Amino acid sequence: MELERALSRQGMNAIKWALLAGNFVIGCGVMVVGGTLNDLVRDLRITVVDGGHLIAIAAVMMGVGAPLLAAAVSRMDRRRLLSLTMLWYGLGHALCAVAPDYHWLWPLRALTVLGAAVFTPQAAATMGFLSTPAHRGRAIAFVFMGWSVASVAGMPIAAWVGERLGWRVAMGMVAVGGLLAAWQVHRALPRGIHPPALSWRSWGKVLRSPLLMAVVFVTACQSAGQFTVLAYAAPYYKQVFGASPEQISLMFAWFGSLALVGNMVLARRVDKVGAARAVTLTLGLMALSLLLWPLATTLPWLAMVLLPWALSGFATNSGQQARLGGLSPKLAPALMALNTSAIYMGHAVGASGGAWVITHHDYGSLHWLGLVWMVLALGLSTWAAAAQRRADAETVLG
Repeated sequence: MELERALSRQGMNAIKWALLAGNFVIGCGVMVVGGTLNDLVRDLRITVVDGGHLIAIAAVMMGVGAPLLAAAVSRMDRRRLLSLTMLWYGLGHALCAVAPDYHWLWPLRALTVLGAAVFTPQAAATMGFLSTPAHRGRAIAFVFMGWSVASVAGMPIAAWVGERLGWRVAMGMVAVGGLLAAWQVHRALPRGIHPPALSWRSWGKVLRSPLLMAVVFVTACQSAGQFTVLAYAAPYYKQVFGASPEQISLMFAWFGSLALVGNMVLARRVDKVGAARAVTLTLGLMALSLLLWPLATTLPWLAMVLLPWALSGFATNSGQQARLGGLSPKLAPALMALNTSAIYMGHAVGASGGAWVITHHDYGSLHWLGLVWMVLALGLSTWAAAAQRRADAETVLG
């Protein structure tokens, strides 16, 4: 009875907003290190490259944890799972905020972000499970929009707070958000949500499918391309353009606002345009920004060059979630977990590659490595779209 009431229009709206709020806090927590990197390296007396390693370590934990934990928690009631995950995330950030030094911070951070490894894919899979096929793509994209909202509000606020009040205050704000989101998710979701449990057979089907794995690798490549540059955006703005804390915050707000607009447009149109076509378009826009990067000789010009990328960056992730959910709804829990893993492994690869570029070259060379990853993602996406069309045609003809 409780589950039936939840599936009413009012109940579904409450669930969607609660999961969006959870993803907002997840996004704020994942991005808080990048946004406060200037103060963090100053306070802990570490290098920018060490700060990048902190991002990479967390990303590896999330990337490895997403599929492993998905299998471990597949039989849990989703109300209990998602609310406990947010509770873990909030308490973990509270501990990070009081970490005495880098050697305490990185293992605490690594354990905390396991909450992100669980919440994002399971929230998407839960939304896909509860939605009708006609609205599945839009519902999943809506829930993932929490990340875009985090880039609009969370990232700029974290950057400003980090510069003016310190990275520990920013971590504490994420902790409070995690506790509030845990309460909201527990209040909105009914008991009794049990998507199909993951089996070894399900994992085998995913891993043996060239099409599904190609789509997952699209996510990994575009994520690596983005985070080659984004992981070091705050010190880049400061070192290359001499940006003030307010200017850094405004740059993040500009990027995030456009990202939110792009994600909203995609959420409304993805079921009509088609997720594969939408993803290929957004990848092309990001590649365009990276190609035009050398033209950005001032901060205002960089803001203009960032425009195509910002409009498409988070929309790509939402489109990929919808794309995988539509390719095989029955395998959605496994696919969402692998896709989340690909996002975070891309973060790790991008942050590590960016650290190498900074060490051996300079900040001005970051975009070239990012462009290589983005072109690779674009090629894989185009191949996967063609393979999907061939598979659909064979099904019809058969």
